[in-house]
Parts: sequence; structure tokens; C-alpha cells
Amino acid sequence: MANSYGIDIGTQNLKIYGGNSQLTNIKNTIAIVNKNQMYSYGDAAYSMFEKAPDTIEVSFPIVSGVIADFDNMQTMLFEVIEKNLKGKVKGSDIVVAVPTDITEVEKKAFSDLFSKSKTKPHSVRVCEKPIACAIGMGLDVSEPTGVMIVDLGADTTEISVISLGGLVLSELLPFGGNQIDESIVTHLKRNYNLVIGQKTAMQLKEQIGSALKGRGESLTVVGRDVVSGLPIEMEIASDVIYEAIKTDLESFCTNIKLILEKVPPELAKDIVHSGIYLAGGTSQLHEIATLFTEVTNIKVNECENPEESCARGLGAVLNDSKYKKYGYSLRTRIFK
Repeated sequence: MANSYGIDIGTQNLKIYGGNSQLTNIKNTIAIVNKNQMYSYGDAAYSMFEKAPDTIEVSFPIVSGVIADFDNMQTMLFEVIEKNLKGKVKGSDIVVAVPTDITEVEKKAFSDLFSKSKTKPHSVRVCEKPIACAIGMGLDVSEPTGVMIVDLGADTTEISVISLGGLVLSELLPFGGNQIDESIVTHLKRNYNLVIGQKTAMQLKEQIGSALKGRGESLTVVGRDVVSGLPIEMEIASDVIYEAIKTDLESFCTNIKLILEKVPPELAKDIVHSGIYLAGGTSQLHEIATLFTEVTNIKVNECENPEESCARGLGAVLNDSKYKKYGYSLRTRIFK
């Protein structure tokens, strides 16, 4: 359908699947002036992060998987649909992805972004994020087969087991890629007297970070020397980054094992046969699939553009009659 949108509102990135099969993926960042006036949004606002003067506040409207800044998030969504996608919200069909382990009221807030706006869409439905991820990876979620999805996001990690189109088990963990970035910042300050920003930490993670020791690469970054207080250039080796993030990686592995221990035996058999599926931007960390395989003795499946798999799944929920039922209206479920 031309006037339909599948929307995955992530902590770090906003992904919108347009009705003409166009997928927009921009930073979920807002720059605000005069306390409530939007100055910029998306990639342009993110470029100001850690660089803006006091008069411009750069913020992320999603925190730990829930909406922290409703009004600005709503404004940004409408701007992206109307300006970036050249579309209209009025009379459109919208499906929004929601994390599973949040309250019904928090889920309703995702739906209210559109249903409580002045410009009324034709319909607003929500879809559980793990199911949308599975559909986006080309898996048939309606089969009586166990599928395990590990969605490694920026602020949260969602580990889910799906069978017959429903969630058998799901755990939303309050850490993800941002926690890894913070660990890199803390490690370099504590051990190398080097103060760096979160953007530089993310660059180190993406370019030389690894879930296993021995990548053997390095990157030169600029930070501030704690002792002298002056800017300094330093070459950082990949093993330094591994040491910084080792504890976070252990947390991921521990929680995956805890979920696997709860899986009913028949579904566990399916997961061993088909493997674990990775989604979310943090799943692109070098060798993370190999690490999970070593820890669980189960093969791990990676997909192309894992951060976009949820939005692609929402596109199928909108356009494919087979998957339409996985998008539902919250009006029928809330406050029963």
C-alpha cells in the first residue's frame, strides 16, 4: 500500500519502511533551542552531539526502549514522513514496533504518537518487535517451530523465543551498545588517563572492537589527557577495547544461557537445529556470533543490515496478508 508506514523507533536509530518499499534509516536524535523548539533532527542533530553550545540541547527521545520525550518524538516522526519520505500521515495505515517487556501503558504511548495527533491516520497498530525482526529475516513465525531471536539494540537487548506466531519466552535487558561505549570511555580514562567522548568510543567499537581477543588492529584517536588537561593523540589497540568490553560481553552470554535453560525441550530441539538469529545494530560487533556459538554450542545466524530487519518485517505486516494478523490495535487490549 502506498500510504502505509512500518515504524521501528530505536534508541539510536529511527527506521521507517514506506509504502513504496523505501526504507529510511536516520539517527533518532533531536536538537532543541529555547527549551522546546526543534532546531534540527536525525543525522544533522546527531552531528551536533557532544559539540553543541549550551543554547542547543541535543537529546535522544527514546531511553531504555520507552518514549522519554513524547512531544518532540511526535514532531520528528511527522517531519520525517512528510519531508524525507514525501508522504502523508493523514489517512495512512501505520504499524509501530514495540518491545515486549514494557507495560501496556508504555506500549500505548507508541500508538498514541499517531492516534493522539491532530493529523489522524486511517489505522494505528502495534507489532511485537521480536516477531517483526523474525519476519524481516525471512522466517515463517506461524510455524510450530521454535525460533530464538537476540535483538542487540543501543539501550536494550531483547532475547525472545517465538513459536506459532507468539512469544514463548522474552526478556528485555537494560543494556546494549551504549553500555559498551560507556565501558570503553571508563576503561581508557582509568587505565590510560585518556578522556574521550561517546562518539569516539562508538568509532573504536565499530572499527577495531571485537567480541574475541586477538583482532590485531589499532586506531589513532584524539582525547584529553587527564594529567595535563591538554588534547592528545593516542593509538589504541583492539585488545584494549576487548578488555574494556569483556564484562559486558559476559553479561550478554549469561543472559542468553539463562533463557536457553528455560526453553521447553521440544522447542530447544528446534533452536539447536535452526540456530540463534541475531538482529539489532550491536550484533554487527566483530566476532560476536562466534562468541555466542562458543558459549552455547549452537550455530548463530547473522543477517545483512540487522538493524533494519525489524522495519522490513513491519513492511511485511503491512503488505502481506499472511502476516497482517501480527499487527494489532491496542484499544482492544488496554485496561480490560
